[in-house]
Amino acid sequence: MQQKKLAFIGAGNMSRSIISGLIQSGYDKDNILASNPSTPKLEKLQEEFGIRITQSNDEACEFADALVLAVKPQMMGDMLAALQEKNDLTGKLFLSIAAGLPVSRLQEMLGGDYPVVRIMPNTPSLIGKGMTGLYADDTVSSADRQYADDVMGAVGETVWVKEEDGINGVIAAAGSSPAYFFLFLQAMQEESMKMGFDAQTARNMVQQAMLGAAEMVCHNPDIELSELRAQVTSKGGTTAAAINTFIDKGLQDTVSAAMRAAVDRAEEMAKQL
Repeated sequence: MQQKKLAFIGAGNMSRSIISGLIQSGYDKDNILASNPSTPKLEKLQEEFGIRITQSNDEACEFADALVLAVKPQMMGDMLAALQEKNDLTGKLFLSIAAGLPVSRLQEMLGGDYPVVRIMPNTPSLIGKGMTGLYADDTVSSADRQYADDVMGAVGETVWVKEEDGINGVIAAAGSSPAYFFLFLQAMQEESMKMGFDAQTARNMVQQAMLGAAEMVCHNPDIELSELRAQVTSKGGTTAAAINTFIDKGLQDTVSAAMRAAVDRAEEMAKQL
């Protein structure tokens, strides 16, 4: 991995997870700096990982070859306006994890056609099991694309989309989907409790079943998901009765509609920002 001087503007959970993954991957802590208005999160990062910290975004910009833009989307405009007013941004790479802000809008906020990579991680990145979507236009070199991929590869798997609107598909399939699974687990836990199990036992059963199912998917990449399902669905058995109920109740249509709703909302947010 290239050892660029990397600054994080914003010291929230996602910044922490990326920093943690980078350090574990062998990134030099002296090449990482985090900036944040308040000190508690910064001090915790410095204590845990030994990185540099500052409360000044200008200092972060001066230090960095690449900057991770990790502030809330609604705060991005003011932050970048101040940054480009006081600093020379020439030669710097920008990695944005702000949802809803397209590259063209970020470049407008930066005041020039600077290289920007849009990054859409999901919450399992916090434990190194993330799935991140990335997009970059022609202003980003192949070396900088590889660098962005390496940075996010430190917290999980990555996928690049050719067109920027593909990021919305990543949101639907990976960014938002952990919540889908949590909802499904919640429903199973609650039904298990109705069957007489206490809350902890019910949770242990359904979470271990999902963990095992996920591991089976990962360990059998050449087997289609439909075939994996068929292998555990004996004709006329209990699993078949449950699966047929899901199908009869329109599970596939519901999943399709939910993912489409996520895409539609992402498109709406882009227009609002």
